[in-house]
Amino acid sequence: MRVAIVAAEFNREVVDRMVERALARARDRGLRVTSVLRVPGSFEIPLAVQRVLERADVDGAVALGAVIKGETLHDEVIVNAVAKALQDVVLRTGKPVGLGITGPGMTDEQALARIDAADRAVDAVLAMDALLRGA
Repeated sequence: MRVAIVAAEFNREVVDRMVERALARARDRGLRVTSVLRVPGSFEIPLAVQRVLERADVDGAVALGAVIKGETLHDEVIVNAVAKALQDVVLRTGKPVGLGITGPGMTDEQALARIDAADRAVDAVLAMDALLRGA
């Protein structure tokens, strides 16, 4: 299976570690990572995922980001919008996306403790690919 990783630049200290975890997990699972794209923040992930899934050499994508709580409800708005947009991309393209975007409501410490979401996102895209190929 060929996957692309799309990851936010925002909260880079957390997301860089998530990218490292996703690359290692993909390698361990025998996946070929065709590209790693970095976008400004989690809000920009769905468009980049849609673009990479339009490519013939990409079977699925892993979306990585960490949305940390600020002084407003902005984190909730972002996570909800991004999750919905990614689901729309999945349904539109028919290709799986592993959701490795953590939040909302996290502190910096909680975000660091949840970098294993990258592993689960890789596993999810692989599982869905197998399911779809067998359907």
